Amino acid sequence: MPSVTHDDAPLLADLMPWSVAPPRLGRGWPAAPDPAALKARWDALMKATGPDREALLQPTRSRTGRTAVGQLPGRSGGTERLARASGPCPEPVRVLRSPFDEQWLIPDQRLIDTARPELWRVADERQIFLVETGTATGRETRTRGERTRGGRTRGGAAGTDDAGGTTGPQLLATSLLPVLRPGRVRPLYRRPGGAEPNLAPGLSGHLTARLGREVPAVDVLAWMMAVGRPGPEGLTVPLTGDVGAWDAGVEVGRRMLWLMRRDGERPRLPGGRRPYVRAPLPSRPPAVRYDRDEEALLFDEGRISPVPPAAWDYETAGVPVLEQWCAARTGEAEPGTLEAIRPAGWPQTWTSELLELITVLALLAELRPRQSVLTERATADPITPAELRRAGVLPVPRSAHGPASVLDAHEEGPEGQLALI
Repeated sequence: MPSVTHDDAPLLADLMPWSVAPPRLGRGWPAAPDPAALKARWDALMKATGPDREALLQPTRSRTGRTAVGQLPGRSGGTERLARASGPCPEPVRVLRSPFDEQWLIPDQRLIDTARPELWRVADERQIFLVETGTATGRETRTRGERTRGGRTRGGAAGTDDAGGTTGPQLLATSLLPVLRPGRVRPLYRRPGGAEPNLAPGLSGHLTARLGREVPAVDVLAWMMAVGRPGPEGLTVPLTGDVGAWDAGVEVGRRMLWLMRRDGERPRLPGGRRPYVRAPLPSRPPAVRYDRDEEALLFDEGRISPVPPAAWDYETAGVPVLEQWCAARTGEAEPGTLEAIRPAGWPQTWTSELLELITVLALLAELRPRQSVLTERATADPITPAELRRAGVLPVPRSAHGPASVLDAHEEGPEGQLALI
């Protein structure tokens, strides 16, 4: 049976052509793990006047107190200049702030240097955003995997697996608006309501013909999650006409989607492996430590276990996920800044989120052996770029590389003007 390598596989950029650079906040304080803290920060900003308000805002070249910008699509924030704004805080929305870290954001374009309104326009309960992680490959990845901490070699997502590929996810999936850098964002749908999949025109039809069954857009996305790999020109997605290989890949990818999006039933580890709070966390936990022998997260006297080494070692783009998540909640902020306005203690919701994150990372790590097998199976009965060109799927027309041209919505522009889209 003929096969191809990942280097011969189609590019993700061709299969899912519309992509957007991630939003850039420009300042840290409009995002936080706690929504009440965001409202308190907004209130502090509104109480300040003149130069004090401008200093708290932390102006940039893109956003100052006098910048005039429109309303974010689908949001109710004001459009008057912040220098003279008043009123309550726009209701914070849940966003993906960094890999696997769901935080909150004040959805006000006056606070966000580059908001990417085209992403906000298609963000709804049906949307799934695919995010490239920017994970390094080859020699750079192996070097990261050889780093040690506490005299022990770190394995996990930034290293290489037995098949020679990276063990960290090349792609993240989220139902929330992603505001993390550096990878590009690819919405699954170009319009709200799950309409018009962001796939190369004709791709679904060609897959349907090759596999002998209907291929919904979410199955294509699941396949991408399971088999996407780095190539010399960017992420590649080997396609196959082998029904058995396709079904195996979609099964793994759907589980990855479920774990990353955490929608519906909550994931659980089997009894005896579920993490619990063994000793209460202090109200102001210090930086987290990990005891590998005891498989425990330690916050001074606070203790959570069992925490599998695979969960602690899990990295995305070379960054330890659990360590970064905890640092976002325990790190110090500069006194006198809005970012210093934080919860008085450690909220119970954070503990619940941490326990679930440990579970998610452990379960994702368990999928790696199946993904390694898929690396070989995905190249069976290949659907090559040459075949896609013969079928007219490639090259992708220019119109497919941009957002939908007209949406049935009205948006408020600067100072209350009507914006046309």
